[in-house]
Amino acid sequence: MSDDEQAIRTLIDTWMAASRSGDTATVLSLMTDDVIFMTPGRPPFGKETFAAMSAAMRDVRMDGTAEIEELQVAGDWAFVRNHLNITIGMPDEAAPVHHAGHTLTILRKDASGRWLLARDANLVAAKS
Repeated sequence: MSDDEQAIRTLIDTWMAASRSGDTATVLSLMTDDVIFMTPGRPPFGKETFAAMSAAMRDVRMDGTAEIEELQVAGDWAFVRNHLNITIGMPDEAAPVHHAGHTLTILRKDASGRWLLARDANLVAAKS
């Protein structure tokens, strides 16, 4: 495994750990400033909207896994196909909600050599 692949795998692990612990600052630090997220049923949104949505969900508990299905590095760009399996516990609901599905993520290496999430197409949906 190349150093770049390992760095990207570490980024994904860090993202998941920070999401589980509610550490939005760490999650935001793993994104480019011009990041774009695409999710079903809403227009694309960026880092500021992601931060606002995260702040609104500060009482939500999240646990889950990200299984890398494909990781390709091409110079200072890379993409990852993940399968996510997430459980979300809302403070006012008795039963947690389960979500699962695929994402396609484009990453970009910055001038310092850090890999950052630049684009994310998220097809994760609620599962019964």
